[in-house]
Amino acid sequence: MIRIYEIRLDIHQSKEKIPELIIKKLHIKKEDLLSYRIFKESMDARKSDMIYFSYCVDCEVRNEQKLLKRPSRIYGKAPDMRYDVPKHGVLPLSQRPVVVGFGPAGMMAALLLAQEGYRPIVYERGGDVDERIKATARFWQYGLLDEEVNVQFGEGGAGTFSDGKLTTRVKDLRSRKVLEELVRHGAPEEILYEAHPHIGTDRLRDIVRNIRKDIISLGGEIHFHAKVEDFQITDRHITGISVNGQWTACEEVILAIGHSARDTFRCLYERKVEMSAKAFAVGARIEHLQSFIDERQYGSFSGHSRLSAASYRFVHTASDGRGVYTFCMCPGGTVVASASSKGHLVVNGMSEYARDKANANSAVLVQVTPHDFGEHPLDGIQYQEHLERQAFLFGQKSYQAPAQRVEDFLNYKKGDVADSCICPSYALGVVNVDLHALFPAYIGSAMREGILAFDNKMPGFAKDAVLTAPETRSSSPVRICRNEDSLYSVNTKGLYPCGEGAGYAGGIVSAAIDGIRCAEKIIGSYCKKRN
Repeated sequence: MIRIYEIRLDIHQSKEKIPELIIKKLHIKKEDLLSYRIFKESMDARKSDMIYFSYCVDCEVRNEQKLLKRPSRIYGKAPDMRYDVPKHGVLPLSQRPVVVGFGPAGMMAALLLAQEGYRPIVYERGGDVDERIKATARFWQYGLLDEEVNVQFGEGGAGTFSDGKLTTRVKDLRSRKVLEELVRHGAPEEILYEAHPHIGTDRLRDIVRNIRKDIISLGGEIHFHAKVEDFQITDRHITGISVNGQWTACEEVILAIGHSARDTFRCLYERKVEMSAKAFAVGARIEHLQSFIDERQYGSFSGHSRLSAASYRFVHTASDGRGVYTFCMCPGGTVVASASSKGHLVVNGMSEYARDKANANSAVLVQVTPHDFGEHPLDGIQYQEHLERQAFLFGQKSYQAPAQRVEDFLNYKKGDVADSCICPSYALGVVNVDLHALFPAYIGSAMREGILAFDNKMPGFAKDAVLTAPETRSSSPVRICRNEDSLYSVNTKGLYPCGEGAGYAGGIVSAAIDGIRCAEKIIGSYCKKRN
């Protein structure tokens, strides 16, 4: 196929015009264009008088070789984007491969293993997605937290209750494999080409259900409410795991536990699996009216039928050198309670596919490092837990969230959220708090600097807005050290630290890619275990 790099439409032009532009760009007849598909779409809203969409398009044409002989800067041979599975290894497997955790990393690892005939066994401490929906609804409505079935634990991982963003800056062909699998299991096809694809929590739930069914149909097993509580390590090799108190033998284990399995991290540390503390970020969710964000980003085109709810992404370096940035921006979404331990309070953001709620929300995060919380591998976890317990106390021990008008936060004044035009979307209610009292001074100061800097980039950002806190689980505070050639733990053969929880990913797609990489190592080393 031929790839054309410069197809441009203004906001008033339909995608139906693309074939006409392909014919014009290639100087071919209408009948010579056999088919086409959009490979990438991006939007340019920098000019106030017009918004443009740019397309990279792959097309099938007659006399392709003749066209490719012409020198051109706007088209060329389309690269091969097919994902190739590694050749199967020859070593015998005495046990079926095990996957611990069924979030994006564990799910894609298990799917690839199942597709290649390795019949993986998955252990997930939480419930299936339907249980999670019910348990989460109870928590958000009544404050009744289930510590094993919640926003963090269960089928699909934490990403199932999020915006379902699929943006990644990782340049890896496996990302195409991830997106294609999501489409095959029910995601809209536009995620294959949109610049900022997302699925939405409502659609993501159906997709993870379908992936589970596919894995089982291919001979895999998925066990819910199956908590891996301990690890048996013999001569620096994983030889067994304890699931709900019962030991089972294993030799190849993909450890995709997510960033909130704090008890598992502590167990691994006790078993002397090498790990280190890593930098992460903490902060709060900021809410604006979505109509304000749309107007700032789209100008007079705000509300146009071709435009989705607008988003933003800002970065700032504070005077003390800390990174301050917006993260996981959820257009037309809600701020949600995301705790997984009783007596702890955590918030996150979530959007459905339509992104049609009144408010936009995003995390405003400040980088913290082992210099702030300690060099011990578990010190970052303790730092998170301290903030979450403090927030729970500030929230009157009822899972109400500490909140503050942004203008009051900037002026070190407690204030009253009711004075804002923003109605906080956090379902369990908010409590007026001066967030400077919740966070260490260096966090509050850097966040304040960042918000003022963001206001320079988007005037009004610091005015009619509300902060709800704390967001503490943007990424894992731990890295489980691994060999980058074998992907094994550096001191435990057969154990693959994987995904976001192990410190090797930062979102749905990058975690899924890492799961695929770990599965590839098993496939490339071992032959399928015969029944």
